[in-house]
Order: sequence, then structure tokens, then C-alpha cells
Amino acid sequence: MMGTNNQTTIIKETGNNKQSPQLSDDTGLSIGSVKDLKENWQKWTHEHREYQEHNPFSHNTRPTAAVPQKGQDTYGRPLVGSMTELRGKDAHSNISREVRQLCEVIRDIGEPRDKDGAGDGADDDGKVMSVHFGKLFEHYVTISNKVVGILLRARKQGLVDFQGEMLWQGRDDHVVITLL
Repeated sequence: MMGTNNQTTIIKETGNNKQSPQLSDDTGLSIGSVKDLKENWQKWTHEHREYQEHNPFSHNTRPTAAVPQKGQDTYGRPLVGSMTELRGKDAHSNISREVRQLCEVIRDIGEPRDKDGAGDGADDDGKVMSVHFGKLFEHYVTISNKVVGILLRARKQGLVDFQGEMLWQGRDDHVVITLL
């Protein structure tokens, strides 16, 4: 055996006891004769063509399945039962768990305040739990480094409220976050 450029020369005996050299590469494909080269090429092109028919980013194929149009219930959603759908469900449950955990932390370290913002320490009707962003950030950053993103998600779900579009550590430490 001799080898150059990831190819190995194999001496193959044919039926009439003549030896003909064949090349074999890392894929295990035998590329000794022109006929073998042609067969390997045809096999590869057939496999590639089949792959491209199922590739959604290929421009030279027509979709084999009906593509949902805007306004349909399935538009912008992964196929039912696909790995993408499973990953999306897992991500959703993880984010929901983190939002619940953040609300529990606010409830634990927060102070009861009137809905208008004045706090007297009592937890009566008309009171909400509130915490300053700086205090929440310092406490929650040991749990997760995605404090701001989780706060934005919780506000989108209507669980917390705070002033401003985005909170920044240091600059917005005085912003009050209210658990609704």
C-alpha cells in the first residue's frame, strides 16, 4: 500500500491473475477504474439530488409538501411531531420556569407597597410586592445571568411592571419593579 493525499493504492487481483492498482479514499469508495469512478460519481449525484429535494434552502427544487400561506394556522410553525417543535416546546417550558422563579424571588425579597408606590411594610389588600432593579439584579444574577431578558418576558406576560423599555445595571438600579 502506498498513500498520498488521503488516498491509498490497493493492488487488486482480477480473475485472470493480473493486478490493477486501485485508489481508495477516506470515504471507502474504490476509485480504481474509469467504470468505478463513473459509478461512484453517479451514486453521489443521486444521493445529493435526493438530499436537495428535501432541502428547504435549495433553489433548484420544488417543494414536495404544501407550503402554508400567511393567515393559515400552520404558517410560521414547525411541522407537528418534528424535532423543531419539540425543541420549541422545551424552550418554552424552560423560559416559563425561569419567569416563575423570578416572580418567586421578587415575592421573597420585595417589599409590600401601595399600588401608587408608597410602602408602609403591611401586606393588605391594595398592596403589591415591589423591589428595586439594583437589589433584584444583585440577588438574581447568582441564579441566572438573563435577568433583564426574563424581566422583559415577565412584563410581556403581564406578571411584572416597570418603567422604561430596557433596564441597565447601574443606570436603572433605582427603577421599581412591581409584581402584579
